[in-house]
Amino acid sequence: MDLKTPNPLQSEHQELLVELKQAFKLEGKTGKATRLAARLLDSHFAKENEFVLPPLGLLPALAQGTIEPEMAAAINMAARLHDELPNLRAEQRTIFAALEELMAAAEGEGHAELVGLAEKLMLNEEIKQQVSYPTAILIGKYLQLKLKP
Repeated sequence: MDLKTPNPLQSEHQELLVELKQAFKLEGKTGKATRLAARLLDSHFAKENEFVLPPLGLLPALAQGTIEPEMAAAINMAARLHDELPNLRAEQRTIFAALEELMAAAEGEGHAELVGLAEKLMLNEEIKQQVSYPTAILIGKYLQLKLKP
């Protein structure tokens, strides 16, 4: 069983980054803030796709009671997430600051659509912080108990 980020989460990340990168051509503070936010989010999303979100792909099978030995990879991913959580939260604080800067610049320079996009990106990070990260850790702990020899 191959662990991978669920398609809806992968698609959401891609769509948000595409929207953000469309504003790269903008001049001034908005363009600069957009490029910074995109760089931070690109790196952050890559980490999440590596070890945070793939365990969530197991949820449908686990909800039906399916436990397979190949799912053990999620245990290591969840342990890494647990260990990396302080770093991920620090990254999120930096991302929030960059998005707040983007919002202020976009408001000041008349790019209201980017204010809305920054708000969507902040909500995306809050959902991961409050739902996705804890769920991935719980999946790892659950599988650790279930796959014990």
